[in-house]
Amino acid sequence: MASAKSYSIFLLFLLPYDLHLATAQNNGTVPVGATLTAGTDSSPWLSPSGDFAFGFHQLDEENNINDLFLLSIFYNKIPEKTVVWYTDNKDQNPAVPRGSQVKLTADQGIVLNDPQGKQVWGSKIDIGAVAVGHMNDTGNFVLVSSSTNRLWDSFSNPTDTLLPGQMMETEQGLFCRKSETNFSRGRFQFRLLKKGNLVLNIANLPTDLAYDAYYSSGTYDSTNSSNSGYQVMLNESGYMYILRRNSQRFDLTKGRNGNGNWSVVWSEPENICVNIGGGLGSGACGYNSICTLDSDRRPMCACPKGYSLLDENDRYGSCKPDFELSCWGGGQGYNKELFDFHEVKNIDWSQSDYERFKPYNEVQCKNSCLSDCFCAAVIFEDDSCCFKKLPLSNGMTDSRITSKAFIKYKNKGDDPPSVPRPPDPDDKKKRKMMNATGSVLLGSSVFVNFAMVCGVGLGFFFIYKKKWIRNSPGDGTVETNLRCFSYKALEEATDNFKEEVGRGSFGIVYKGVIETTRTSTTAVAVKKLDRVFQDGEKEFKNEVVVIGQTHHKNLVRLLGFCDEGQNRLLVYEFLNNGTLASFLFGNLKPSWNLRTNIAFQIARGLLYLHEDCSSQIIHCDIKPQNILLDDHYNARISDFGLAKLLTLNQSKTIKTAIRGTKGYVAPEWYRKSTITAKVDVYSFGVLLLEIISCRKSFDIEMGEEYAILTDWAFDCYRNGKLDDLVEGDMEAMNDIKCVEKLVMVSIWCIQEDPSLRPTMRKVSQMLEGVVEVDVPPNPSPFSG
Repeated sequence: MASAKSYSIFLLFLLPYDLHLATAQNNGTVPVGATLTAGTDSSPWLSPSGDFAFGFHQLDEENNINDLFLLSIFYNKIPEKTVVWYTDNKDQNPAVPRGSQVKLTADQGIVLNDPQGKQVWGSKIDIGAVAVGHMNDTGNFVLVSSSTNRLWDSFSNPTDTLLPGQMMETEQGLFCRKSETNFSRGRFQFRLLKKGNLVLNIANLPTDLAYDAYYSSGTYDSTNSSNSGYQVMLNESGYMYILRRNSQRFDLTKGRNGNGNWSVVWSEPENICVNIGGGLGSGACGYNSICTLDSDRRPMCACPKGYSLLDENDRYGSCKPDFELSCWGGGQGYNKELFDFHEVKNIDWSQSDYERFKPYNEVQCKNSCLSDCFCAAVIFEDDSCCFKKLPLSNGMTDSRITSKAFIKYKNKGDDPPSVPRPPDPDDKKKRKMMNATGSVLLGSSVFVNFAMVCGVGLGFFFIYKKKWIRNSPGDGTVETNLRCFSYKALEEATDNFKEEVGRGSFGIVYKGVIETTRTSTTAVAVKKLDRVFQDGEKEFKNEVVVIGQTHHKNLVRLLGFCDEGQNRLLVYEFLNNGTLASFLFGNLKPSWNLRTNIAFQIARGLLYLHEDCSSQIIHCDIKPQNILLDDHYNARISDFGLAKLLTLNQSKTIKTAIRGTKGYVAPEWYRKSTITAKVDVYSFGVLLLEIISCRKSFDIEMGEEYAILTDWAFDCYRNGKLDDLVEGDMEAMNDIKCVEKLVMVSIWCIQEDPSLRPTMRKVSQMLEGVVEVDVPPNPSPFSG
């Protein structure tokens, strides 16, 4: 969910720097063939005065554990290096890892490649050839031909900012980003519609389908088209206005205050918590969240007690109940005694009603909700009782709301939920300047920053929108959050299963595209399960039920499935950065910091599967091919087709057949012994060594002595030669203490005796430094 620091339009002004005193460093010209590499000392491409720079900007330099960079245009003389333009990859985070390179080419213009040489963005020159590039003092980067024709420029491709002298045409718009460090498109938009209205609206991600506008300029004239708007202008004096087709102006700003400080001169709407409009979606904050304005009229989002953030790193995102609120195991009234209410005032969720009773008194209202397994909260006013269902949307606090709200929570004797507390004054100061997410920031002759930090969109809609789906005859019903596809639909989506993107021991994965609306599509990965497996149907049902109820930032999300006749398929989100295998075993070693962070994330994902799910899950096939990388290069565990489902009071399951991939399989699979979650710990230990060394678990080309990675790694550790394990990796060699710790953790994980292996909780604690790592014993005492 977007940072809700501001979802309004805000216009802020700052006196310009004394450009007359700036000494020209160059003429702003960039020749064809020029390159820049992220993370190196190479200077960005500067404008003549040096005020603007085109180059790589490191994100969150002090805390950037992912070591990511943004190709952008930014103010070079402002210490914060304020970004005014960046590459727009729409549904993907445009940030790239260290070692990525941008090059100015004659045929394609600007080309951005990742460290493996894969193109991730380009300026898309349709006609002509680039002769030269110019970084201008206006902040506009321009590509021109030999005849000085403009082939591409950043002003014509705005992202979240307008600069003085820049205009926005009809059907163009500004899009917020998801957070201060995540520059993928968020769901708040500022657009000039074809008919002439300038609007603010929320988009349904990932489709970009626009909800109703919560601000409109009213510059569409149905009786006189010449009176309608067709351009949004920001002039050098800092005035912003809509130019009508009859050349008349519709002013958005009335003037400015040149006092040298940032000051708000225009904002829309007055109260974004109340006036977000649209009817659909979560509102200004995430689902199940409550929006409260602070003294600066910026929204603060918070979960009620009894609820917690779906993504702990996104404090403006959706909230999930910390208890199960479902109708499994009974119907109306079956769990009435387990719940109670907390009363809050001046709060409502305006879009979540599903039932209304009148006339009712307060006691009847509360008892009826307690007896209804769908009811998450009730709103009572006078003699009217409104039932609210999950997800609660458009949550808001407002003094004009006179009704009482009762939020259901699990009765465990804890203190009841409470209303979000007022914002901390120090936090307010930090948010006050330049972090106006969802806003337009206009500078008199400096800049307008439309930094609308946004949240999750359509993903949360799919998470919470439940359907009852009936399986094949005799199979009963299964409640899922998933979309049920026909085989024909997936056949069409994959172009008759044309593009294979992966295969494993249980099926083949194909890339596809599904329609999310009539005009929008999204890429998916479709796994076609192999029917030659005897337990295929059982495993399929396990996977659908388990993954449909599993939500973690380090797991790949299941979107839907097909269960039609003999055809059983799973539809996952498609992750563009591919598998960890291709990331680790390419020609170039990825960043050491990025690799260690990936290892930590995999450990967290496994910990969730083993201990934090409602039903314990053993993956049984942890390997780099089953770890995918999202747009942020975060690790996401995939492929639960081999998972063995356990109930919470089980600690082991009887082995039926060896599962997993050679080189990662724990020794107990080959013995007459029970299988526990420790098999995943073993596989993780092997995978951790691969992440450390960037080499495969078994590689005969390394020679017989070094072919088996686990044996060689232990020899390196025992003989004090860990440098050999990370040879040629200067980042890792400069962090040899961390290398040693990770190798020790991996040796503990690959112990032949499962009882000596740590749990994934302890593994995570050792990796993160919470628990000391003891000296590990020989993992194979009987063979070495």
